[in-house]
Amino acid sequence: MKRRDVIRAGAAAALGAALPAGGVLAQQKVVWKASDVHPLGYPTVEAIVRMGRKLEAATNGRISIQMFPAMQLGGEKEMIEQAQVGALQIARISVGAMGPVVDDLNVFNLPFVFRDEAHMRKVIDGPIGQDLLERMSAGTSRLIALGWMDAGTRNVYANKPAAKPADLKGMKIRMMGNPLFVETMNAMGGNGVAMGFNELFQALQTGVVDGAENNPPTLLAQNHYTVSKVYSLTGHLIIPEIFVFSRRTWDALSKEDQALVRKVSREAQIEQRQLWDAYTGEAEAKLKAAGVQFVAADKAAFYKATQPIRDKYGAKYAAILKRIEDTK
Repeated sequence: MKRRDVIRAGAAAALGAALPAGGVLAQQKVVWKASDVHPLGYPTVEAIVRMGRKLEAATNGRISIQMFPAMQLGGEKEMIEQAQVGALQIARISVGAMGPVVDDLNVFNLPFVFRDEAHMRKVIDGPIGQDLLERMSAGTSRLIALGWMDAGTRNVYANKPAAKPADLKGMKIRMMGNPLFVETMNAMGGNGVAMGFNELFQALQTGVVDGAENNPPTLLAQNHYTVSKVYSLTGHLIIPEIFVFSRRTWDALSKEDQALVRKVSREAQIEQRQLWDAYTGEAEAKLKAAGVQFVAADKAAFYKATQPIRDKYGAKYAAILKRIEDTK
């Protein structure tokens, strides 16, 4: 089936479950679909699974969540499309993938926009993060932004070090499907290649790309470490993630159910962070035990190399960039 046919078929099935006839959602049992590219046990997946248990308990089983992990419903682009038409209720999406859908989010996609992960958390937990969630929900995305999730720091992995920009010369590095990221990698010295996450493992295996960039938990969970043995700590991107709800389903909910979803979503954001910190430590230990070489990188050189990207893309976000910089 073509992707659009899969989405339409899923929409018909999901709407039958999530939007009962007669507007009696408050009385009938509903099962919401949730999806993630990562496997069961991964912090973003586990946080939504726990959120589902809370919803089920709070509604005496009237609302529950069925999780479809590990790209069962496609990559992030497909998940966005399915949530927009109501075939999927909850999707955990990287802000990198959401940037083309909601332009304001691209401010978080700029290289080295955050000083470190602690700085990023201050920003998303504060008024800047709340403003962006509200803008996204009020816009034309057909999605309700429920909350943020941590995704750590992204570094380059391949089979040779990328300690400085010159090391990346001639290397094809997979980037998320956003022109900003491709240009960032080009500025860093490599050749950025836009590619769906669901295509990446095979591309690494076959040499279609020489490497990619992501956080340690993803390197481990997706088994990319089996074909990419050098992890260079470039630290070029610290991108939060977002979990969204289908507006088509949301608009049919009672005010009470909407408030309940928002409550458990706030809790999920905090729980995911705790899960993330523990999981990251375990992932780094397992990667090193598996023979992955962690290599220090010249972050100052990569920062300087990517200044043209911040100049080009950051101009229209000047006000919010100043707010981010001023966040302590």
